[in-house]
Amino acid sequence: MVKDQHVLDAMRHIIDPDLGKDIVSLGFIKDLKVRGGDVSFTVELTTPACPVKEQFKTDCERAVRAVPGVSSVSVTMSAMQAKKQPGLGINTLHKVHTVLAVSSCKGGVGKSTIAAQLARQMQREGLRVGLLDTDIYGPSVPTLFNLRQPQLMMRNNLLMPIVVDGLKLMSVGFVLGDSPAVMRGPMVSGYVQQILHQTDWGDLDYLVIDMPPGTGDIQLTLVQQAALDGAIIVTTPHSLSLVDVARGILMFERVNVPVLGIVENMSYFVCDNCSKKHYLFGQSAQALKDRFGLETLAEFPMIDNLSDLSSKDAGAGLEPLRQLADRLHRAVGKRRAQKETLPVVTAAGTHIRVQWPDGSVALLNNRDVRGACQCASCVEEFSGKQILDPASISASIQPTAIGNLGNYAVSIAWNDGHSSGIFTWDRLKEIEKGVRL
Repeated sequence: MVKDQHVLDAMRHIIDPDLGKDIVSLGFIKDLKVRGGDVSFTVELTTPACPVKEQFKTDCERAVRAVPGVSSVSVTMSAMQAKKQPGLGINTLHKVHTVLAVSSCKGGVGKSTIAAQLARQMQREGLRVGLLDTDIYGPSVPTLFNLRQPQLMMRNNLLMPIVVDGLKLMSVGFVLGDSPAVMRGPMVSGYVQQILHQTDWGDLDYLVIDMPPGTGDIQLTLVQQAALDGAIIVTTPHSLSLVDVARGILMFERVNVPVLGIVENMSYFVCDNCSKKHYLFGQSAQALKDRFGLETLAEFPMIDNLSDLSSKDAGAGLEPLRQLADRLHRAVGKRRAQKETLPVVTAAGTHIRVQWPDGSVALLNNRDVRGACQCASCVEEFSGKQILDPASISASIQPTAIGNLGNYAVSIAWNDGHSSGIFTWDRLKEIEKGVRL
């Protein structure tokens, strides 16, 4: 006689490659029913865009069919609902499974192009995708998709998105047309909320929000109203762009939006003659990881016509784009399934106390931690030379605020007015090794 436990044990060898555990221990198997030799169950994945979804289904069917006494197997694939942020009120995007923000804290880095290309790529994967352009002062979607004054329609007092090759689009530019956006902050926020909450997106796997550059009122309005599942930050290797990455990370994390990774645009160009990659502005991917604790999801080269998305095949075959979408799917899935125990960092008089997940405790001198800051005002971007003079750090330096940044770092503000320091877990361990107390 086939029992539930026999079925579950048969699937314990199926490992989620991103989470490193079997799908039974992870709780992916739902609604298991055994009636004689007929077995049915649901595999609830972290995201509908799971790259190994079909492989999971095949492996589950094969494993359960091999159980003695099983005559038929029915496997249904589903995805867990996003864990919406508390305190956001009514979520008007209730039919959207995953809401992502594509952000930059500096204009001119290609943020809108990356957002649009990402939406196109995910749509080619068979996903239901929407793209929302919220840049009041410089909407890009009309230009990127070569849409000149499209006719907006209303249904049940809701704006209907413009559908291009199955991709749903909405832009402030569709509403304002060619008129310049001459308006103050409250009016701008009102437009943003209107276009966010009064667009009928229907059922979507992903809604990609192309954020305005910067970290001001408009950006805060969006992250607080949209119940974001995560954000990616687009930058370039230029030092001025990298300086602003920290501001973007801090903005998202302080409103409880996880930053899933960084995209480096205009990273290099490939020579026509030698096919070699040339990094004109240096290679900063590892520096970004060391400094912010975040993975670089993709490095985009300098390419002609990357910003022309009028064709449904725009970007098709571009490896960094495929890599970005794949890593993004995995990052979203890991965030939803993650139950990782994080270090606990607190102020302890003249020291900062770090309790590691294994139970060990490190006491780091305040002056040593303050002196180890890697932000742009403490360390030169190009040379890596320390700007901060350790002798200038007061003996009475104290943290005024310590806050977790996702699952990878903490931000520390100090009583000397410095507040842009980001310390990854690896950075804190380096300080601990150098200062044994």
